[in-house]
Amino acid sequence: MTFRTAPFIVFRDGPDIREDLRQALVHAAPEERPGLERALLLVEAWCARSDDEVLARWTASVLDGAGLDAAREHVASVKAVREAAPGLSLVAANRLVQGAAKR
Repeated sequence: MTFRTAPFIVFRDGPDIREDLRQALVHAAPEERPGLERALLLVEAWCARSDDEVLARWTASVLDGAGLDAAREHVASVKAVREAAPGLSLVAANRLVQGAAKR
């Protein structure tokens, strides 16, 4: 999704969490390693996602929580997205919902 101006900023804690997990692995007991290694793989997968993917997943979670289908209930979906992110413009919310409807 592209916007003339970003509707909101995507904050990512993943790199900090990834570094914390790497440090924990250095000092981990053998029985802790498998769980930490699995957690590190999951965090690395999240870190590899683009901002567009993060926004799409956020939009999908909002719509799922509201029980809405973006393709069938566009107006209600835009309303739900705008309620979840107060201050989000109508144009930006519309684009997010259109992106969610394509997935």
